[in-house]
Amino acid sequence: MTKIYKTFLIILSILFIKQSFAEDEIKIGISTFLSGGAASSFGIPLKQGLEFMFNAINEGKVPAPYNTPGIGGKKVSYFFIDEAGGATKQVSEFRNMVQRQKVDVVMGYISSGDCLAIPAVAEELKQLTILIDCGTPRVFEEDSYKYVFRTGPHAAMDNIAGALYLKRKGIIPKKIAAINQNYAWGQDSWADFKGSIDIFFPKTEIVSEQFPKFLSGQYGSEISAMMVAKPDLIHSSMWGGDLESFIIQASTRGLFRNSKVFLSAGDHVLPSLGKNMPKGVIVGARGPHGDLAPDTPLSNWFKENLKKELNIKMTTQPMHKGAMAALFLKKAYDQAIKESSNFPSTEEIIGIMEGLKWDTPSGPAVMSLGKGHQAIQDMAIGVTAWDKKEKRTKLVDIEYFKAECVNPPDGVKALDWIKGGFKGANC
Repeated sequence: MTKIYKTFLIILSILFIKQSFAEDEIKIGISTFLSGGAASSFGIPLKQGLEFMFNAINEGKVPAPYNTPGIGGKKVSYFFIDEAGGATKQVSEFRNMVQRQKVDVVMGYISSGDCLAIPAVAEELKQLTILIDCGTPRVFEEDSYKYVFRTGPHAAMDNIAGALYLKRKGIIPKKIAAINQNYAWGQDSWADFKGSIDIFFPKTEIVSEQFPKFLSGQYGSEISAMMVAKPDLIHSSMWGGDLESFIIQASTRGLFRNSKVFLSAGDHVLPSLGKNMPKGVIVGARGPHGDLAPDTPLSNWFKENLKKELNIKMTTQPMHKGAMAALFLKKAYDQAIKESSNFPSTEEIIGIMEGLKWDTPSGPAVMSLGKGHQAIQDMAIGVTAWDKKEKRTKLVDIEYFKAECVNPPDGVKALDWIKGGFKGANC
């Protein structure tokens, strides 16, 4: 046997081994904010939640019914890309993950602008894609998709529940102001809250509507306009670095002393702000996440172990959203293996994912909207208070809302459902 021939056999063996390992893995590309103003309080925690859950899945350490190693028996191989840069960049990165890096699944996306851009490309490339966060209802209200699922509920429930919270607590707003980022997320959130207020409190006056540019960072003129308007309630769906900056600037000028404030998705800034977070602020978390999560074995396992691993005092919504998405994949692929004993094709797994119900650290979720491609779950809202013992701001005075109370029926646009008086709501 010649030396060249032996070398050839070695190379073939290496290639065969690499191919065998590749066939035993499910490769996932994930987009989240790793830089910029959206990274520290949202993008990085989302990454941490996914890393924790995928590692636990690979090791078979997740509580039952997820206590078997891997997804569909395959080890999870994953990597992250930076979502910063805008929708055009994300579309290019998406194509790269699919066509060059040959991923099995694409996951991620926090910005609603990115989530409106990605689905059409996913359909073109026939790529299984899991949208983890991005709250605009328009993704599945304006179109339908075969290859795209969203494991987090859309933002309509944040704002419907916010209005219901006021009603339950006997808080009757007479004058409302709003400050929301000027893109799909902020515009849709304010429309849903304003529509809900029109139903529950029809005599309320809107005295100021502010739409600063996303990631602008400075809100002096908007704060001045709201202080002049003297609202008794302020609504904001701002998030990330924008929300942190707004809270610090508004607190310094006394805005929180004179107006009740509702932050529809603001829990994720509580750890970074600490004592700088005013008390008595009404806060949502895009679902029952973090302090709002239910008391279940899976929820308690996730929160306690993630806090221990990261040496943090509380978990927040992006961490929980990552866990929800990871367990959605595991539930679907494990169910496929149970039903047929074979690892499913993309077409086969879509059939299982449509309408799927699965358990999460934030309680049950189900693909009820978007023809079985859009998740809903229960909602919860609380109020900020400083906990001296734990030395952190936590959420207290919590109210819970059934998923069917704060989400429209399938095929009905959220804003139409709101304006129609929440017909069929199960509260």
